[in-house]
Amino acid sequence: MSRQYHVAVVGATGAVGVEMIRTLERRNFPVSKLTLLASARSAGKKLPFKGEDIPVQELTKDSFRTVEIALFSAGSSISKEFAPVAVATGCVVIDNSSAFRMDDNVPLVIPEINAEDIKWHRGIIANPNCTTAITLMALYPLHKAFFCKRIFAASYQAVSGTGAKAIAELDRQVRQIVAGEPVTREVYPHQIAFNLLPHIDAFLPNGYTKEEMKMQNEGRKIMHHPTFRASVTCVRVPVYRAHSVAVSAEFEKPFTVEAAREVLSKAPGLEVIDNPEKFEYPMPLYQSGKDNCAVGRIRQDCAFENGLAFWVCGDQLLKGAALNAVQIAEELIKL
Repeated sequence: MSRQYHVAVVGATGAVGVEMIRTLERRNFPVSKLTLLASARSAGKKLPFKGEDIPVQELTKDSFRTVEIALFSAGSSISKEFAPVAVATGCVVIDNSSAFRMDDNVPLVIPEINAEDIKWHRGIIANPNCTTAITLMALYPLHKAFFCKRIFAASYQAVSGTGAKAIAELDRQVRQIVAGEPVTREVYPHQIAFNLLPHIDAFLPNGYTKEEMKMQNEGRKIMHHPTFRASVTCVRVPVYRAHSVAVSAEFEKPFTVEAAREVLSKAPGLEVIDNPEKFEYPMPLYQSGKDNCAVGRIRQDCAFENGLAFWVCGDQLLKGAALNAVQIAEELIKL
């Protein structure tokens, strides 16, 4: 009988935590025991796993004594406080927050790209930013073939990337507008329904936001490409689920659009949906709930000599978070 593992999900009641539990089940990860951890406020709630209702426990420093693998998705402050505690008990932490991504001692992993980096972990493995993960699923195969120098990109990010409260806010605002009622705000600084917000995360002195710089910083680490450059504008859009990114990429080597499409068609975890004449291209509506990302609108970039423009969509709760974390765990247990 193959070995099974005591797995914990930290932040189990959040949007990503719920998807982590579902992903562990549907991918039949070898779980001997599942421990669900969250704040005291959520303790006592029950969540389904393989036909059982598992009670949520309050996260404490004693929560990891027999846990072997912990999937964290409760924010950076929780990760910084509790991940080292978990590691000290012998547990391996796969962290979905930004807390450890740029730590030189922590591998930052997308399994289709750099699964081999898992081998040098010291107890913590970081999951990348959701938009970075979705973009690199299409960009990395092209980089491997033609060497990417830089990209210009704009993201169109769903409200579920902010969390369950943001999903409720969009739903509530749509209902309020339809009913002719005043619009109320709790999560975002402006109305999100029927609007776009060119503002995700905190602004930095250089004028970019933290979210926008993650593409360059995390992309360099994941692709082992220290000179990679990315100028990105991240936009929150009134979509419930799945992020989209418009990318213009410049490469060192010349290539044809046909060659690029061939590379993308062979990339793991990526579907090519690219038939504009029949109105076929990736859309967040149809990528929601799917493991694979999708790429389309593939064309020569008219602003670059060796350039390619494309559009990529992916479910940020799955490949951008929960799925990628479980895939890391799958690679981890192969070691």
